[in-house]
Formats: sequence, C-alpha cells, structure tokens
Amino acid sequence: MLDRQSHGVGSRQAAWHHRAVIVPDPGDLQDLVRDLHRQATPWAPAGLGTRLDWGAPLQPGCTVLSAARLSGIREHNPGDFVVRVGAGTPLLELQAELARHQQWLAVDLPPATMAAHNAGHSDNADSAENSASAGGSIGGLVARGLAGGYRQRYLGIRDQLIGIAILRADGVAARAGGKVVKNVAGYDLMRLFTASWGSLGLITELTLRTMPLPPVRAALLLRGPATALIERVALLLRSGLSPERLDLWSPALAAAAGLEAVPHLLLALGSVSHASLEAQIAVGRTAAGPLPCSTLEAETLAALLSGSRPEAGASRSAADPAAWLLRLAVTPSRAAELIDHPDLAGIAINQAAASGLATAWAAADSLTIAQVLELRRLCIGLGGHLTVLRQPASGINAWEDAPSRPLIEAVKARFDPLGQLAPGRLPGVARPQRAGAPAC
Repeated sequence: MLDRQSHGVGSRQAAWHHRAVIVPDPGDLQDLVRDLHRQATPWAPAGLGTRLDWGAPLQPGCTVLSAARLSGIREHNPGDFVVRVGAGTPLLELQAELARHQQWLAVDLPPATMAAHNAGHSDNADSAENSASAGGSIGGLVARGLAGGYRQRYLGIRDQLIGIAILRADGVAARAGGKVVKNVAGYDLMRLFTASWGSLGLITELTLRTMPLPPVRAALLLRGPATALIERVALLLRSGLSPERLDLWSPALAAAAGLEAVPHLLLALGSVSHASLEAQIAVGRTAAGPLPCSTLEAETLAALLSGSRPEAGASRSAADPAAWLLRLAVTPSRAAELIDHPDLAGIAINQAAASGLATAWAAADSLTIAQVLELRRLCIGLGGHLTVLRQPASGINAWEDAPSRPLIEAVKARFDPLGQLAPGRLPGVARPQRAGAPAC
C-alpha cells in the first residue's frame, strides 16, 4: 500500500467528504502521482474540495489528491491583462487581488457557494480560510467548465484560458498555450481539460485573460409572462446592446430575491462612462416595450444578484447537501417552455436567456427521481440536455451518453490507460468502464 506519510512534512491526510485526502506540498506532488501510478491506485484530482459531491459519484475507496497548496499568483502583468496562477488558488482571493488593479476574471461564482462554506469548519481560526475557499479554486472552476450569466458578454472560462499546466496520471508534466515549455502534440489541452471533471489529469497551473472592471454598472429588471420576456430578449439582442448578462428568473427564484413571484428578466449593463450607460438604459427601455421595467443602480444590482442565489438567503434547501442542483439546457427560443413547465413550479431557476443554459435548485423532497428523469426527457425534447450536479441519492446518471462517447473514451484511454483517475466520473459517458485498474 502507498505510504502517504512519506511525501514530505507538508503532506497530510484528512476525512474529507468521508474520503482519504492527500494535500501534498508542491515539491512532493509529482513523485506522489508517480507512486500512485506505479501502484495502480485509483485517485481523484481536486482543488479545495468544496464540491466533491457534484457530478457522477466517485467509486468508493478512491483517494482524493488536493491541489490546495498549489496556490497563489505566479505572475500578473496588468498592462497585458494576463495572470498566471496556481490551480489551487481560491477564486475569491484571485478576484480580490485583480480588483486592486481594476481588473477581474469575468466569471460567476459557482452555485451553492454558501452551502460549500457552511459545510466547512466553524471555529474562528478557520473562518477566514473557509470564507476565501467557499467559491472553490480556479482549477476546480476550469475542471467543471460551467458558465453562468456572464457568459452572455464574456463567454465561458474556456475562452478566457490561454495557458495550462497539468500532471498526467503517470506523473508526466505537460504545458499548453501561454508560457509554453512543453506541449503534448496532437491535443489541445486547454479544451480537453476544461469540463473534464478530473478524469484526464490534475491541473496544476493556469494562465488566464483578465478583463477591465466596468467603472459603472446598472441594470433593467423586466417582469411578465415568460413567453413575453423571451420575445423581449430577441429585441434586446437586435437593439445593438452588449449586456453583461440576460438572466431569466423563475417565479420561485424571484421570490428568493425578495421580488414578486412572477418571471423576471435581468438585463445587466456595464460601461466606461455614465453617459454611455444612460444611453444603453434608454435603448433597453425602448426594447422592453409595454412590460413593467425598473432601473437598478449598481449597489442594488449587486445585492439583487447575491439575493437571487437561494444558498445566499434563508433557503434551507440550497444549504442542504442532500438538495437537488441541476444544470438544464434548452434551445434559447424555447426557454419559456422550461420556466413554465408544471414539474418546475416552485423551483428556483436562473436561466441565461440567450444561451438556454440554466441552474435549478430544489429541496430534497421537492422533486422525485421520476420527475427529474421526466425533466431530462423534456430538455432533450427542447433541444438540450440535463446534468445532475447534486442529488439526494445516487439514483440518476449525472449525465447521459454523448454522441461522441467513443471519442471521449478513446481520449480517456490515451491519458489514463489504467483507468485510475476519477473512477466512475467521465463527462459524456453515463456509466464509464474502468480498464486495468483494480476495484476500489
């Protein structure tokens, strides 16, 4: 058996979501991965471990290898809008440092941030660390590859990634993109590892493109029937506006934010000047037509975005680790059919109206397995799919087989021929087979 205590004084084991966890010092990491490979030990890459229960369940007995000590900004050139960071760097810490230079990484905090925070230690000595880690690590954000409402203007995390460093399952280090030292010929590592969920290797370092923080921000908030709001979305996009986000909220999500329990559309705007912002607001009001519409100043917008996350409010369901967290996707023109579906009545849904991607939260007793399976069929019928990020019990596949399953499995076999990495979890494959590795 692997002697986990032999990898430096800085290495430690912990009970983390009921799994053995190793948090090695950076200097010990490569040797440790080589040892795991020699012994064909199943293991799962992780960042800060705040969302280990997301996605397909890992097979029992698998060791978690955390990149938490691969932390910190390695290089930041504000003039070039590029930052290079260790994969274990907390997202909130990175954003705070970038803000000192009036810059930011244009991404949303992952859902259930407060739920992850509440699951941590509660003593005062750890409170600051837990607060910083609640948003997860930048490596974890890339590994999940999920985009929120800011994708409307800034695209997803994959589009902001310009360099990556990884450790393969056999301990071989590779780089791609910015600051290239060594490339793996034939593979675009940045695209492969984004949304790979730890199934191909451990991300160790990332180079990202930053954005200027908009000096002024405001928003328009429209309300009305979901079908009418979707019609307004098309008009808004044809109006020449470039909103930061266009979020369609279900009645339950609006209520969680302290608004009237009817569908709402949030048009968030950012600009370099107040005059430009006022001009954008005027265009947005015209496009809103007869629908009730109110203007939100920057402070109100920030509070509303925070309050519209069920886990940030008083909702017990979102803070419950057994609650449902779903990722829904439909053709944008049919988004209203999703928001209005009877099986989702009372469910908090935040949908990026222009892309059709949505996140839904629900208490464990608010949805049955049969209902979620029916929602999956609905999403497929509406031109999309459904991913189960978190569920009360492992009764549903996190994702279904993708049409490209043979290609996904072929790539997996090249990067991880022993099937050691994240056994049981391979996005695009409902029930992955592990070849060569011993049973966990």
